[in-house]
Amino acid sequence: MAMRLLVSLAIVALASADVGSHVSISHGAQPAVTYSAHRPHHVPSYHPAPAYHQRPTYHHQPAAYKPAHAYEADPPACSVNTTKTWCLEDDEYPTYELKAAIDYHFKSFKNLYADVADLNTELSVERPTTLEEETYLCPSETAYIRPLRAINTEGKWRVIINNIKAHYESETLTQTTRIEECLTSGNACPLVPVCYGSKCLQKSIYHRFVVYNPYDQYFPFAMETFQLPASCACLLSAFTIDH
Repeated sequence: MAMRLLVSLAIVALASADVGSHVSISHGAQPAVTYSAHRPHHVPSYHPAPAYHQRPTYHHQPAAYKPAHAYEADPPACSVNTTKTWCLEDDEYPTYELKAAIDYHFKSFKNLYADVADLNTELSVERPTTLEEETYLCPSETAYIRPLRAINTEGKWRVIINNIKAHYESETLTQTTRIEECLTSGNACPLVPVCYGSKCLQKSIYHRFVVYNPYDQYFPFAMETFQLPASCACLLSAFTIDH
């Protein structure tokens, strides 16, 4: 009876104890029995996160290739004593460097050069030379030129591939264009009455040449655009007469 009373008192004491307290009950010589009021903690199951929540972003992007130095050629010596935007003679023309570069890149250069092959235009602008045959309103001078240097449409001097014999070719690499320059640009048109307010006007055309860029070590050739004189017109008030 006494033993039952002791067990009942122990149970009551255990129920009234604070959370986290411990109660020890000894029964004579028996080893002490410890009761813990700790409630087992909830251990969450392991859910590994996905390897990538989104596509990885690479902040470093390889930069586009640019030549080591900008191609900013100074005005050549051949441009000193002329007002033209091209040179037909050039004592500083890099003939040796051009031959070496063309030989090294011959296959790629040949494909580029094929777009501007030499023109057979010797008779394309045959014109009368005397007033008895025909009269032009504005006097002009026509020529076929092979420029060695010229100013491109961005205002920069460039070396143009011309008169180069390279890679054991039997033919000479040339780039020819036709130009027509007004001899009295800005003046009144001859044979036109003053009351019409006429004037001679220089007209231009855009032409493409293969040029040499000594600063590009991978492929030192490119196609660039040049503005050259193409014809001479007579401007009458609000309209233009072309010929």
